[in-house]
Amino acid sequence: MGLLTGEGLAPLAVAVAIFVLLVDLMYRRIRWAARYPPGPLPLPLLGNILQVNFKDLPHSMGQLRRRFGDVFSLQMCWTPVVVVNGLAAVREALVLRGEDTADRPPMPVYKHIGFGPQAQGVILARYGPAWREQRRFSLSTLRNFGLGKKSLEQWVTEEADCLCAAFAAQDGRPFSPNTLLNKAVSNVIASLTHGRRFEYDDPTFLKLLAAAEEDLKMDTVFVQLMNMFPVFLHIPALARKFFSGQMAVMDQLRREVTEHRASRDSGQPPRDLIDAFLDEIDKAQGTPESSFTEENMYLVVGDLFSAGMVTTSTTLTWALLLMILHPDVQRRVQQEIDEVIGQEQRPEMGDQARLPYTTAVVHEVQRFGDILPLNVPHMTTRDTEVQGFIIPKGTGLFLNLSSVLKDESFWEKPFRFHPEHFLDAQGRYVKQEAFMPFSAGRRTCLGEPLARMELFLFFTRLLQRFSFSVPPGQPLPSD
Repeated sequence: MGLLTGEGLAPLAVAVAIFVLLVDLMYRRIRWAARYPPGPLPLPLLGNILQVNFKDLPHSMGQLRRRFGDVFSLQMCWTPVVVVNGLAAVREALVLRGEDTADRPPMPVYKHIGFGPQAQGVILARYGPAWREQRRFSLSTLRNFGLGKKSLEQWVTEEADCLCAAFAAQDGRPFSPNTLLNKAVSNVIASLTHGRRFEYDDPTFLKLLAAAEEDLKMDTVFVQLMNMFPVFLHIPALARKFFSGQMAVMDQLRREVTEHRASRDSGQPPRDLIDAFLDEIDKAQGTPESSFTEENMYLVVGDLFSAGMVTTSTTLTWALLLMILHPDVQRRVQQEIDEVIGQEQRPEMGDQARLPYTTAVVHEVQRFGDILPLNVPHMTTRDTEVQGFIIPKGTGLFLNLSSVLKDESFWEKPFRFHPEHFLDAQGRYVKQEAFMPFSAGRRTCLGEPLARMELFLFFTRLLQRFSFSVPPGQPLPSD
């Protein structure tokens, strides 16, 4: 077989160029549809990925919003995406059009880490019967084990005492609280998913936390890019580098499930979520369409554990940092706690109504911290309309929660830490429509009640026991 000459290569290059152009035109034809959201002009093949700063997506999306409005479009290579900004548009998309926007983009990465097409978990699962089945199961099981009840509040309160003891053991020396906060929050989740709490130095617990933290380092934008180009999943070195944490989490969960099976008594009530899922697997034998499979159990438990850990512990870290940056706020919180609860009595959820300033501070930490600025990606289940724009079925959606939490038309000081956002003129706590850190609609965070409980009880207990400041001689961090 002879080599192609320069003359022979020219027609081939033209043919390839024409093919690429046709494919690109096919994928961007959607932009020519009437009332499709405006957006920057995409490049062939690459789309708009070079026009988006993936290191600072909220800022990048804010700049594009100023150019194109609250609802604009992007093309991530060949994948169409619409970004929705501002309270009115986000609420319309998530609540008024909730059925139309409740899907998730496909997740080829699950196949790479060894899961079949029916295993989707509960957070990133496609919208449909399997997701509804798993969400109902997760909510009902968490309630059975105390979610929203006094029994779970007792667990959180006792864990807050363990956390305070760990802080006190530092004996006033400078330390970073992140690891201890992760352990405390994870223990609350573990009490629901694993049926027990772990000592902070338990080797099994440390391995599970290390795996979960490694998994959470995975940039969700990178995951989406891998889903757009699953060919990259077949590069072993790349896949190992970016999915080793998730694989380690699954390995830890498999060991835990093996232990549960060995110690489980099928005639007794389930001890935790793993037992409850195993019961459902037994009931689903011979029902191939059931979503109660062993693969799905690992993803559901992993979803609840990892998501529950990172959001709450990160918010608590923000809370302590903001108390350092705003000592006047810290003193006022402590004064209110002293006057209402005192130093001896443990804080309870019933104290929220009597601690309006402290409650406002917790909410403002969530608003200002803004830890999940672009939410988890959505996808349209059918053609729908938002703010007068047509968004076709199968279009990816970024719901910009940061644009709601820091909406300049709603908040008095959107880019400043200002607890008065949640207080009226008489100092009473007030709910705010633009407070949306847990998202809204059908995909609202199923762990929201637990997160609210943890944030209030951990924060008030820590501020009741300790004052927080930078070590002597160290510069004050900036916010």
